[in-house]
Amino acid sequence: MDSFDNFSASEKAEATELQRMIAVEQQKAQFQAQVHNFTDICWDKCVDSPGSKLDYRTETCLVSCVERFIDTTLTITNRFTQMVQKGGH
Repeated sequence: MDSFDNFSASEKAEATELQRMIAVEQQKAQFQAQVHNFTDICWDKCVDSPGSKLDYRTETCLVSCVERFIDTTLTITNRFTQMVQKGGH
C-alpha cells in the first residue's frame, strides 16, 4: 500500500520532491563527513608539526593521500554504478 494514497496528485508530487531533496541533502552530509574523515587521516599521516609553510615531504604526502582518496572514491562509485546498471543490488 502506498503511503500517499489519500493525497492528491499535487500533494504526492510535493511529497516525492521533498523526499528527493532530503535524499540529496543526506548525500551531501555523507560526502562532507567523508571529506572531514579523509582530512583527519591525511593530516595525521602527513603533518608532523604545523608550520608557516609545508615542506616538500609533507606536501608530497598530502598530494599522494588526496590522489589515493580520489582514485578510491572513483573506483567505488564506478563499481556501484555498474551494479545498478546491471540490476544487482
